[in-house]
Amino acid sequence: MNPNVNLAETAKIVTAFGPAVPSSADPDWVSLKHYEKVTILIQALNATTVTGSAIALSQATAVAGTGAKTLPFTTMRANIDTAAGDTLVETDVTSNTFTANATNSKGLMYVIEVKAEDLDVEGGFDCLQLTLGNAVAQTVSATYVLWPARYGSATPPSAIVD
Repeated sequence: MNPNVNLAETAKIVTAFGPAVPSSADPDWVSLKHYEKVTILIQALNATTVTGSAIALSQATAVAGTGAKTLPFTTMRANIDTAAGDTLVETDVTSNTFTANATNSKGLMYVIEVKAEDLDVEGGFDCLQLTLGNAVAQTVSATYVLWPARYGSATPPSAIVD
């Protein structure tokens, strides 16, 4: 690995959502057509009297959300107190969704990894969206990091167009 390579030169970094309190949230869709995988970084900051956001994934055949359906996943990594440490703990996901921790006054981080081949490729699905349920007193932001590019390029190809 070349220590002089920048992440932004080898991966496509795209804002998925926020920072905002999810309410009728509609995070952006991204296409994995040109990428092997996506790492989704989710950060949340809880105030008091929190109701955590339900977090899931959807897949589609186009970045407009065409033919959207659930994208199954069974694990994620979680740090439910970022002020106390930086350890991400592998955590099981039940029924393809989890709810962000609702402990008052905590900073949270979740990481979800999805390989392009995890989508219904046979059915023409190559687009992904993080889905967020409504929350109370929880500010959420999310970033997609798509990597590595399937085809060599000086600039990683766009992930927000088909």
